[in-house]
Amino acid sequence: MALRLTLLAASRSASVLDARFADSRPLDPAGWHEVRRAKPALSYLAAAELRYCSPSARCRETAVSLGLAPLAQPALRDCDMGRWNGSTLQQVTAREPRAVNAWMTDPRMTPHGGESLVAFIQRIGAWIDTRPVGDGWVVAVVEPGVLRAALCYALKAPPHSFWHIDVKPLAAATLSGRAGEWSLSLQS
Repeated sequence: MALRLTLLAASRSASVLDARFADSRPLDPAGWHEVRRAKPALSYLAAAELRYCSPSARCRETAVSLGLAPLAQPALRDCDMGRWNGSTLQQVTAREPRAVNAWMTDPRMTPHGGESLVAFIQRIGAWIDTRPVGDGWVVAVVEPGVLRAALCYALKAPPHSFWHIDVKPLAAATLSGRAGEWSLSLQS
């Protein structure tokens, strides 16, 4: 029996230039507008048997706005960036250029004192692999980083592939299969 898991990236909470590590801010006006505009096309997601979301405000607001009534999953939180939480990449790079370089080139590094990229991908993979078995459909509204980690895990891609996946707000990907054996479908 196969499971179908659709992962939807949350709408935006800030401009790309103001994106922060562990950004817990709610949707901004542009994010609300995106959700309202996309709601008719995404209404099919409400038919899923199980509906989850990352615990951030923007993921909850995106899911609720789409009528999903999600259950927040702590395991779907974004990567723990330790002391870099709340800062932009530009700010951290200005303060700690060597640490940023080490973090971006070695997926096992944790110069920020948080979670390594490898550990993050494994955590998201463990959540995916422990979804209920069966021919059901699960939807989760997640942070873009969570979606990237899920794709790396499901496709068994090397961890550095994480940096080469661009996830736009409200982008969706569906994984089908069972623990350790996933196939990817992309929606437009």
